[in-house]
Amino acid sequence: MKEHETIVQLSIPADAQFIDIARLTLYGLAAKMGFSYEEIEDMKVAVSEACNNAVLHAYNGAGGVIHLRFEISTDALSIIIKDQGKGFDYKRAAKQAAPLSTKPLEDVKVGGLGLFLMEALMDDVTVSTKGGTEVRLTKFRPRGEGEHAHDSISPSSVQEQA
Repeated sequence: MKEHETIVQLSIPADAQFIDIARLTLYGLAAKMGFSYEEIEDMKVAVSEACNNAVLHAYNGAGGVIHLRFEISTDALSIIIKDQGKGFDYKRAAKQAAPLSTKPLEDVKVGGLGLFLMEALMDDVTVSTKGGTEVRLTKFRPRGEGEHAHDSISPSSVQEQA
């Protein structure tokens, strides 16, 4: 753990009906950090995509667990979504799916665009497929005018309360 960082962890069943719990947790933390409504909605979509991938592909319907780790630092919120299911070849999938603009519409496959959506919505996205799949989504904190400074949480405010 980095200095001046707060960690919140959550584990949910790999079942679609529990993804809203991940979204609600994200909403609470991001709102306290001062992210705008639009930024929070973007993050919620990205987290939903990552969790949906785990539900649909990691465990082949045999159940399992999705682990979420929210890392709150002074300049960013990182959300790590991890499963212990079967991984996939991310580099090969990315190569096959991009660029879409050069393909005729009838050749575009349905699905598989979740990772690209996450990349469009977040400031940084990394994927590791060793021992399951881990998706790390990062959104940097707003600075300056328009920042919601009231009731904001920061790593130091959490440590002061302890």
